[in-house]
Amino acid sequence: MANRKKEVYKPKPMTEGKRNLIQGLLQEYDIETAEDIQDALKDLLSGTVKEMLEAEMDNHLGYGKYERSEEDNYRNGTKPKRVRSKYGEFEVDVPQDRQSSFEPQIVPKRKKDISAIDDKIISMYAKGMTTRQISETIEDIYGFEVSEGMVSDITDRLLPQIEEWQNRPLAEVYPIVFIDAVHFSVRDDGIIRKLAAYVVLGISVDGRKEVLTIVIGENESSKYWLGVLNGLKNRGVKDILILCSDGLAGIREAISAAFPATEQQRCIVHMVRNTLKYVANKDMKAFAKDLRTIYTAADEKAALKRLGEVTEKWKGQYPGAMGRWHDNWDAIATIFKFSKDTRTAFYTTNSIESLNASYRRLNRQRSVFPSPQALLKALYLATFEVAKKWTVPIRSWGKVYGELAIMYEGRLPQ
Repeated sequence: MANRKKEVYKPKPMTEGKRNLIQGLLQEYDIETAEDIQDALKDLLSGTVKEMLEAEMDNHLGYGKYERSEEDNYRNGTKPKRVRSKYGEFEVDVPQDRQSSFEPQIVPKRKKDISAIDDKIISMYAKGMTTRQISETIEDIYGFEVSEGMVSDITDRLLPQIEEWQNRPLAEVYPIVFIDAVHFSVRDDGIIRKLAAYVVLGISVDGRKEVLTIVIGENESSKYWLGVLNGLKNRGVKDILILCSDGLAGIREAISAAFPATEQQRCIVHMVRNTLKYVANKDMKAFAKDLRTIYTAADEKAALKRLGEVTEKWKGQYPGAMGRWHDNWDAIATIFKFSKDTRTAFYTTNSIESLNASYRRLNRQRSVFPSPQALLKALYLATFEVAKKWTVPIRSWGKVYGELAIMYEGRLPQ
């Protein structure tokens, strides 16, 4: 989907009244620079807010500031309040009433920001900026200070939303589910640990991508993965046809326990990468080409034949390189049931790569996250930014769905 260009404000036609107003402003504020314009706008905004507050109080009391009334409630002076705006920070006198029942709308009680700065802070956090970087950026742009603690407090408001999102009901059936991991350095109890963020992404029956959950873990095991998969079941998932992942410790046993009818598919891209780790640079291109002949073979019989030939060809130079292909063949062979076009929907984690790219940007922005909670907030925001672009089904979904419906008869809605 093409990126929509940000709309540029187009000034309204110049009128005589507007021209006189501008001339009056130039004289009133002795404007000579762009900075003078900002100061003038700040002063005008302050005055405008004050007049609007007075009008709100008139409406609340039912009579004007200089009118007499027999009502019990009446004006009771003003109270100064420091307000933040996109033009900077200013002070405004908020009118008070004797009964303290006045609830202003233009600057609500306990709110000091009228610039939507909260949204800007959350947007910067989603891009991986630290609380210190955000604080400094806000001060540079808007001229008022936002402490690191305040930034943290604002982003902490996301925590109930994250919890609600993590516990939302899910669909009964996901034809394909991917699990992939990105690693982050996180400060936990004063110690910097390398933690993995595991993303569980489902392809719905209409072919759309949906992040089902994000879990942060250190030592995965069959018990760990069983907890994750049971979490999906508890939220309504009854069936998964194919689960594609790397060689996560204990994942196979967990799938068998939670979803016995689900087939595991090892991610071919990870298989190739892990194999080529042991190969010299001079042989890498030729070796990768040979590996491709295995996973693009017409059927499993042809693939097994090529597996044997590739193993024989390279075992002299790299005796252990093909071991994982033989050991994990049952989790690789799932793809050979399907046409070559359909295989690409699930034998790689390409569907999750745009998400991982966004997560890796977080790693580049921040060398260490201050807590697992801070990492979860950043991942949640990054996920939602990417998910905004998931507006259409994955490529050739109609064909993929048709083959899945035949291979897994009776398990998909018709």
